[in-house]
Amino acid sequence: MTSVPTRSAKGLTALRRFAVSITVFTILGHAWLGFEQAYLTPIVALLVSYALSLVLETADAWAQHRPARYRGGPVNMINFLLPAHIAALACAMLLYGNQRLMPTVFAVTVAIASKYLLRLRIGGVPKHFFNPSNLGISATLVLFSWVAIAPPYHFTENTGSIVDWTIPALILVAGTMINAKLTGRMPLILGWVGGFVVQAVIRATIGPDSLASGLLVMSGVAFILFTNYMITDPQTSPARPRDQVLFGAAAAGVYGVLVAMHITFGLFYALTLVCAGRFLVTGIREARRGRDRATAPSQPPPVAAPAPEAAPVAG
Repeated sequence: MTSVPTRSAKGLTALRRFAVSITVFTILGHAWLGFEQAYLTPIVALLVSYALSLVLETADAWAQHRPARYRGGPVNMINFLLPAHIAALACAMLLYGNQRLMPTVFAVTVAIASKYLLRLRIGGVPKHFFNPSNLGISATLVLFSWVAIAPPYHFTENTGSIVDWTIPALILVAGTMINAKLTGRMPLILGWVGGFVVQAVIRATIGPDSLASGLLVMSGVAFILFTNYMITDPQTSPARPRDQVLFGAAAAGVYGVLVAMHITFGLFYALTLVCAGRFLVTGIREARRGRDRATAPSQPPPVAAPAPEAAPVAG
C-alpha cells in the first residue's frame, strides 16, 4: 500500500482560512466590487474542480491500492476538497475571458490534473511541485491569446478612494497573519518582495524603465493576492527558510527578465518557470539517489559472534 501525504493541524487551519478568505472575496467581488466575469464563472469552476478532484483521487487510490483521502466522513471530504476550492476560485477570479466559461474550465482542469500527473515520489510519498492554480492560469494565457488577467480596477471598480486603499490593506494583513502563524512562509515572502525591489532597481538602472513604474506593481491587489495566497503555497514551495528565500528571489529575478523581454503576465509565468526548475532539479537528484542505491554494494550479513565457552564447574 502506498502512503499519502498528510497535513498538519496548522496546515489544515491555513487551508480553511485561505478558503474562507477567497470565498468571501469572490462573493463581495461579484456583489459589490465590480468583478466582470459571469456570475456562473466561480460556480462552474467549483463544480469542475470538485468533480475532477474526486474522480482523479478515486482512480489514483485504486491504482496505488490505498484508501481515498476523502473517505472517513464529511470532515475528511471537506478537508480533501479545500485545495480544489481555493484553486477553482483563484482561476475564476484572476482570469478574464469576457463572459465565456471554457477558459476557466480549462484552467481548473489543468490545475487539478497537474497534482496527479506532474509529481515526484520523495521518500516513497508522491509530491507535486507546480502551484495548481498558477499553472492552470499560465497554461490558459499561453494557449488562448484572447484571454487575459483581470484588469487592476477589477478589484476596486465600485469603491471610493478610502476603500481603494482599505481592501488591499485588509488582504495584506490577513494574508500576512496566515503566512506568519500557520504556513511559515515569511522567509519566502521576504525573498520575493526583496527580490522584486532589486529587479526593479536593476531595470531602472540599466534600462528605460523608471523605478516608480517598476515598484508601482506592488501596490495592486493582484500583486498582494499573488504574494500572500499563491507563491506561498506550502505544498509547492520549499520548507527550509534558506530555500524559501532563494525560491522567492528566483521568482522575482525571472519576473524581471520576462518584463525586460516585454513578456506580459510575468508574475504567473515566473512562478511556473521556477516551479519547473525545482521539479527538474529534484527529479534529477532523486534519480541519482535511486541509481546510487541500486549500484551500491550489498552489505554482507553480520557474522554471529562465537558463543563463549562454558566455565568449568567446580567439583
